[in-house]
Amino acid sequence: MAFRKKADLLIQYQPDLLIIPECEHADKIVFPEPPTSALWHGDNQHKGLGVFSFGDYKLELLECHESSFKTILPIAVSGGDIDFMLFAIWANNPQDKGNQYVGQIWKAINHYEHLIQPEKTILIGDFNSNSIWDKPRRIGNHTDLVEKLSLKQIKSVYHHHFDQAHGNEQHATFNLYKNIDKPYHLDYCFASKDIMLKLTDMQIGPYDEWKKYSDHLPLIIDFNF
Repeated sequence: MAFRKKADLLIQYQPDLLIIPECEHADKIVFPEPPTSALWHGDNQHKGLGVFSFGDYKLELLECHESSFKTILPIAVSGGDIDFMLFAIWANNPQDKGNQYVGQIWKAINHYEHLIQPEKTILIGDFNSNSIWDKPRRIGNHTDLVEKLSLKQIKSVYHHHFDQAHGNEQHATFNLYKNIDKPYHLDYCFASKDIMLKLTDMQIGPYDEWKKYSDHLPLIIDFNF
């Protein structure tokens, strides 16, 4: 939240794309370097999902966006070195009591299955989920999500880069109440095989550097397109 106070911290990385869950409305943000495109979606002007592009990249929210999925946004990214389909995700829908987190993503990837292709596809954001919370009798838990995407050769960049298993991550992306003793891995970037082949680096922002700004740590991902 209050992203206007933090935007310059991320601009130093010279990003092509920023995906910011829990982002205040884009009109409130003054970037050191204005974005080329800006999308924002949410019910609360102080806390929605912001997506920003820089340089040549342009963003277009597809008209087929299903409003019941709220902050799971199908976005066409164009103008850069490659065009691709981006699903920006903040899995948080209190109105869907039984499926407000990973259940939202599960329903979305089935609804948008025709857009989620084995090529030129990225899903990224705060999934609010992990295999450690799987409910075995429930269809659409985190492991089901990972396996369904894997069938399309779409896999987690973190788990690929660090050779980790889901549910057994060595690096947290979230610390409950900013407490280092309460670490969880909730944030992900899933990429199709062709994009994964262009991966050059994957980092998670250091806890000591980011704890004063957020309970989440940024994923910083470089693809050499």
